[in-house]
Amino acid sequence: MALLEVHDIVIRFGGVTAVDGVSFEVEDGQICGLIGPNGAGKTTTFNCISGIYRPNEGSVRFAGQDITGEPKHRMVGLGIGRTFQNLALFRSMSVWDNVLAGAHSDGRSGFIASAFALPQVRREAVAVEVRARELLALLDLEGVARQPVSALPFGWQKRVEMARALISRPKLLLLDEPAGGLNHGEVDELAELLRHIRRQFDLAILLVEHHMSLVMRVSDKVVALDFGRKIADGTPDQVRADPEVIRAYLGDGHEAAHAA
Repeated sequence: MALLEVHDIVIRFGGVTAVDGVSFEVEDGQICGLIGPNGAGKTTTFNCISGIYRPNEGSVRFAGQDITGEPKHRMVGLGIGRTFQNLALFRSMSVWDNVLAGAHSDGRSGFIASAFALPQVRREAVAVEVRARELLALLDLEGVARQPVSALPFGWQKRVEMARALISRPKLLLLDEPAGGLNHGEVDELAELLRHIRRQFDLAILLVEHHMSLVMRVSDKVVALDFGRKIADGTPDQVRADPEVIRAYLGDGHEAAHAA
């Protein structure tokens, strides 16, 4: 059984079908790239998986559980973390506080215990702070932990959002355009970071990304969409060579060769 199973989802906005019968799976520990030209339905599919949209048809299963239409605020508790193409950080808050905010749904003590600061609550708070320090070290954010997020370069803000998603210990991490706005060196660093995160946290990663070089370097599997439909699903080499992908996304064969 796959960790994530997307089955024949259809998403319509009025008379427009944005996603048309898309199905794919993501296995435990797998990095899966979701690619396609602008308007292909990638982010809409992401928003369906993460509970922002409810599909008109089809289903989404996670870890054997049907999560179709579950509200987005429940996803973290189910084991799904997410970053956004347009950063969703608390810009006036510090890096440290932004990361801690990602653990808000991880507490298990309940209202009464929290209200009286019982020992279980204190233990949870200590554990969360330990995880936050580990993530800041991993993502090279220790030196800016007390700075407001708004004072950081864009690439560092992306790291803060990733730390916030990881602190809840997800089994599936959804990354929406993680390489957007990064320079060549930062993209290389991101590729190594994604592989390291997958190993260290024993999680699966599903990423929407226009940066083809990054997708092909880090993904175990690639799913390609065009006009809301799946046109390819396989290894990076298989998808890169698929005639429909070359036509719809990569252009001619010369461009495909240079996307490696």
